[in-house]
Amino acid sequence: MTTEDGERSRSVERNNARTRWLHAAVYVTVLVLLLTGWWLTLGQEGRPSPLAELTRAADAEIHTMAGWVFAGVALLGIVAGWRAARTLLTDSVRFRRTDLRWFARWPRAVVTGRFGRHEGHFDPGQRVANLVMIVLLLVLIVCGIGLWAVSGGPAFVWFNRIHRWATYLFTPVIAGHVLIAAGVLPGYRGVWRAMHLGGRLRRRDAERVWPAWLERIDGDRRRPPDR
Repeated sequence: MTTEDGERSRSVERNNARTRWLHAAVYVTVLVLLLTGWWLTLGQEGRPSPLAELTRAADAEIHTMAGWVFAGVALLGIVAGWRAARTLLTDSVRFRRTDLRWFARWPRAVVTGRFGRHEGHFDPGQRVANLVMIVLLLVLIVCGIGLWAVSGGPAFVWFNRIHRWATYLFTPVIAGHVLIAAGVLPGYRGVWRAMHLGGRLRRRDAERVWPAWLERIDGDRRRPPDR
């Protein structure tokens, strides 16, 4: 067995290439939207952001363009990856009583890695974050289109107000998501591999964070192919 074969046997693919590319497109556009959106929200309209200086375009223009790109990426993800989108949605709305034990152990587990058992494709914390992010992103898209479509009046005021408040709520959620996904917290060490460098993470990391998912993957591999 070669070194590469040994490494592959100790790892498992969590996300395929299509999912990883979609995820990358989402987080790049979201980062651009957050950067330009907060720059404008903090009253810096008169000063170009570093991104505006780099692209020689106004921050408002970059924000609007990135918003359309993000809306297109989201629509493409739903249409082209409807199975993954269905898994994301159906697993995220599914909660079991045993998930309460997972939440009770979570504050300590982020340091020790001793998470409670859960049966989902995503852990219970991810499921809550998924739902919050999906709802807020939908609100941001709808209000963003509304701000582009109207030039003033009460509708513009309300779209702008809701857009801002959705941003206020979304920012700490995405910051927490990045903190966990980056593997900075000891309990989540290694999970960043699930979306990068081939989407393969070490089996010990998968067993710690997504035990039931790993068991299903192993069970599928042992099952004889249909004839």
